[in-house]
Amino acid sequence: MSDARAGTVNTAGVTDAAAFLALMDGRPEHVQAIATAVRNLFYEALPETVEVVWLTQGTVGWGIGFKKFTEQFSYLIPLKGHVTLGFYCGGDLPDPQGLLPTGGGRQGGGRLSMRSVKLGTDAAVRDPALRALKEYAAAYVPPP
Repeated sequence: MSDARAGTVNTAGVTDAAAFLALMDGRPEHVQAIATAVRNLFYEALPETVEVVWLTQGTVGWGIGFKKFTEQFSYLIPLKGHVTLGFYCGGDLPDPQGLLPTGGGRQGGGRLSMRSVKLGTDAAVRDPALRALKEYAAAYVPPP
């Protein structure tokens, strides 16, 4: 694990959970369960995932590198009653089940069409439509 700017970078894989657990500390148990299920989902699909935990922001991101808008494809925000799971290029991803909102602006100099979904139970993480979104996000390469 190493530090990059304000985030803690984990390139060691799913077993290095120290920063993630620090982020979950004090969160409601059901939120911890949802967040852990999401984390495991990303590592199952892409074991070499680079995880970045931003304790000061209260978020965690996953991708192929530590750079938030260019190398990360997804982020998680643990809240009191649910977890927000976002996709940096969500507006550009196939979403046949309509899990993500269709509206929203573009961020990152107009490159990113960020979209997110609220997850209220860890069972929601097992939804095949959510798993498909995760696969699309991990494979998506944003235009330059």
